[in-house]
Order: sequence, then C-alpha cells, then structure tokens
Amino acid sequence: MSVRHRLIHATPEAVFDVLADGWLFASWVVGSARIRDVSDAWPAPGSEIHHSFGSWPVVIDDTTSSVEWDAPRHAKFVARGWPIGEAVVIIDVKRHNDGCVVRMEEFASKGPGLVVPKPLMAIALNIRNTEALQRLAWLAEGRAGR
Repeated sequence: MSVRHRLIHATPEAVFDVLADGWLFASWVVGSARIRDVSDAWPAPGSEIHHSFGSWPVVIDDTTSSVEWDAPRHAKFVARGWPIGEAVVIIDVKRHNDGCVVRMEEFASKGPGLVVPKPLMAIALNIRNTEALQRLAWLAEGRAGR
C-alpha cells in the first residue's frame, strides 16, 4: 500500500477539475500512455476511462472506473491493467491556507499485485505516486492561474 501527501497551491476545486477531465488522465497518472475513450458520464460512479499503459509497441489496454465521487473532497477509483491486476486509488483533498493538501492512497485489490511483498510494493508505488501528485499539482496550479 502507498499513501502520499502533497501540498498543492490551488483550490480543492482546481484539483477536482483536473480529476474530472478524463482526457487529462494520462498527463498525471504515471505509466498511462494514452487515453482511448472517456465515458460521457465521467467522473460519475460507474463511468470509465479507457486507457493504455506501457511503452509502445508494448501497451496494455484496460480501464479505470469511478467508484465514489464527492468533489471537491473525495474520489475513489478502480484502476485495471490486466494481466498485472487491479488497484484501488483513493484521493482525499483538504483546504489548507491558500491551497490544499492532497492525500493519495493506492493498494492492489486483485491479481498478482496481491502476492508481491508489501514493503517491495510500497517502494514502487511511493515513487510512482509521488510523481503522480507532482504532475497533478502542475496541472491544478496551472489551471488555477488562468
């Protein structure tokens, strides 16, 4: 499991504006190579982003589903990348001074990721999610400056 926090110099609404734009998913999710489609209902629970991950020509097509959406405070997603498996990603945002603190939690929920030793999985996810939050910050702060 990975839990990362980041101070972002933008409002919670600006962060959730980025999360609500499914076409930006590949811009902040590390490993996502491209977006193939976004449900018209995104980010309503049950809607999906159809994405690919990896590096061309070896890419895997799968989806991420919205499970919970309570903007601008909380979102929960299930990210799929079979045959690697599935993960649950939870994002919580709290206002802080002139910005917000974003908490991102991720853990394997199905597939081979469940048998990877937890300390080893945490190292990889912490590195990945630290970068993901940096990218999310750049997008949210850039949009907030408009």
